[in-house]
Amino acid sequence: MLLNNFALTGLAGYIAPRHLQAIRDTGHTLVAAIDPHDSVGIVDSYFPQAAFFTEYERFDRHLEKLYRGKEVGRVHYLSVCSPNHLHDAHIRTALRIGAHAICEKPLVLHPRNLDLLEELEAESEGTINTVLQLRVHPRVLALREQLRESTQRHKVQLTYVTSRGQWYQYSWKGDHAKSGGVATNIGVHFFDMLLWLFGAPEQNELHLRQPAKMAGAMRLARADVQWYLSLDHTDLPASVRGKQPTYRSITVDGAEIEFSGGFRDLHTEVYRKTMRGEGFRIPDARPAIELVHRLRSDAVVKPHLDPHPMLNA
Repeated sequence: MLLNNFALTGLAGYIAPRHLQAIRDTGHTLVAAIDPHDSVGIVDSYFPQAAFFTEYERFDRHLEKLYRGKEVGRVHYLSVCSPNHLHDAHIRTALRIGAHAICEKPLVLHPRNLDLLEELEAESEGTINTVLQLRVHPRVLALREQLRESTQRHKVQLTYVTSRGQWYQYSWKGDHAKSGGVATNIGVHFFDMLLWLFGAPEQNELHLRQPAKMAGAMRLARADVQWYLSLDHTDLPASVRGKQPTYRSITVDGAEIEFSGGFRDLHTEVYRKTMRGEGFRIPDARPAIELVHRLRSDAVVKPHLDPHPMLNA
């Protein structure tokens, strides 16, 4: 197996450990990482010899030096785990040094940036890949197989509640210009899942838009969907409140498919697919990015008496 050198942006972030695990578990090596914050002791459990930088300019110069050195030392993949508004710039760094990018969701905040990235990718040695981990979740894959045989129109309810403390709104995640807000930051891969399962959006309604929660309805090609996203722990169903901080559920035609578990190794599976040349690329990511951009930019809120009956049942 070809051993690849990785670099990583956003080492101190919440999602970085999933990428560190994926790099290690696929047999590769992290050689450099960057984060403006230096609370990155987690790297000792994975790649203690990796070069670490707190200034992007020095990190960038280091990658350029490796690129112009011997092949054995150059960076082959750049894992982008930085705040959402920086993804576009860090992907371009990867392409400039001839590396492949593996970028966390969302790939970019604005759909127009995808067009330029596609042009740059076509001119580069590297490819642009993203992490759409729900597409490799066993329960979602099983559901997709069930739906493949169906010709009926489905009724779907999606609920995602992930408890976050007061810090969230004071961090970059609470700044819509940097995160894209709730629908983008916590919802984009769920919307990707829905579009992947049930087809392109034909109509959208937004029923609720607050800093910590959003709700709405969509008409997709093969389903009518009601969705609810929340950071508020009081929205957790009584059956799980106090037992787990996160609840993920999808019901299809009244049958619930609960998939709060099974997330531990999804990034590793995405990395394996990417190494095989089967990664999720810009055309895969585009529909959901366009959808969440419309939700936060163009959609007019139409208040609904009960934005999500599942939580109020």
